[in-house]
Amino acid sequence: MPSETIGKTIAVAAGVCVVCSVFVSTAAVYLRPYQVRNKALDKKKNILVAAGLLEKGEPADLDELFDRNIQIKWVDLRTGKYVPENKENQVAAGYADERKAARNPQLTEEIKDDIAGIKRRADYQKVYLTKKDGRIDRLILPVYGKGLWSTLYGFLALGPDLNTIESFGFFEHEETPGLGGEVDNPRWKTSWNGKEAFDKNWEPAVKVVKGRAEKGKIHEVDGLSGATLTARGVDNLVRFWLGDEGFGPFLEKLREGEGGGNG
Repeated sequence: MPSETIGKTIAVAAGVCVVCSVFVSTAAVYLRPYQVRNKALDKKKNILVAAGLLEKGEPADLDELFDRNIQIKWVDLRTGKYVPENKENQVAAGYADERKAARNPQLTEEIKDDIAGIKRRADYQKVYLTKKDGRIDRLILPVYGKGLWSTLYGFLALGPDLNTIESFGFFEHEETPGLGGEVDNPRWKTSWNGKEAFDKNWEPAVKVVKGRAEKGKIHEVDGLSGATLTARGVDNLVRFWLGDEGFGPFLEKLREGEGGGNG
């Protein structure tokens, strides 16, 4: 009588599955704090890059560089004003998980002209500042929206005039490598530098064009070869966040010295 039976085979297979699942679950639980920590550090690193404070290499202490140079402010996108300091902790607690909060109907508003493809927009949003002589030197705006295959998350940095783009880049997306993934190409990212976000009437004007931007065109950015839909998504998300349903009212108040002012 053979010792190998279907029942024994199934039992061994089930035992192996149970042991493996225990190892995987244990590893996931154990590594979770490290994953959260690394994700937070990566975000700080990208903010420092957007601020022009991290170009080559990486300092021993990203936390120290960030805390010393970057000021975090909460903005009420419904009013365009800074959240009062005595309410910042309350808002921060409600938006501890920003992406989850952005889907919560109680913490968001439905977008009327959803060119960014995100459906809802949070009532409150963090912005990041660097200052020089008591005035904003660089304003870093978190932006996101749909590309072709994924939601792209990035930072758009404006200079002291709140118009000139100092840097732009994404820190997370799942676009196709070699096509839409070219949003990570350093040459393409630097093509945004020095462009003007708004026209003379302070309407969003920067745009991604097909092919190469014409020399001297202050509002045109090079397109992405073979990635028309990703490029269109980038164009739309930038224009959305600079517009009336994004940071537009906040930027207007900053230019006028209101809502916390430029100081």
